[in-house]
Amino acid sequence: MSEPGIRSPSAKVGGIVYFGRMLDKIRVHDKNELPADYQGNLGRGFDEFCAKFLHMQYHDIVRRVREGGTDEEILWWCFDKGRRPSETEIYVWNEFMRKRGWNDEITKTLKRRKKEAGICTRKRSASRNCWRSRRG
Repeated sequence: MSEPGIRSPSAKVGGIVYFGRMLDKIRVHDKNELPADYQGNLGRGFDEFCAKFLHMQYHDIVRRVREGGTDEEILWWCFDKGRRPSETEIYVWNEFMRKRGWNDEITKTLKRRKKEAGICTRKRSASRNCWRSRRG
């Protein structure tokens, strides 16, 4: 499946994985180009985790994205309005996101989605690896 304008969840902004993907999804959604299978979880799941990690509300990040600015400017705005995590906290976040979907509470959902899409047949595939292969 093609994800036009949506970067990999492993891409970093300010050293933080997933943040840029969340911003991309907001921007693509605002252009009415977000794939239908993303619509139901917009602002939930990993988007919500990322916002909470920064002590922000997702809707506030959406509003800030709509005002414009670079990814880094928006991240620094989040640091100012929410919090700036330490290097250790960023490391823990990045590792959490890297391993999400592998032997945890979303593993069952991930396996179902992989089967439905006919992708990611490797036995040990974290959710971000599955996304990576879906980008085609």
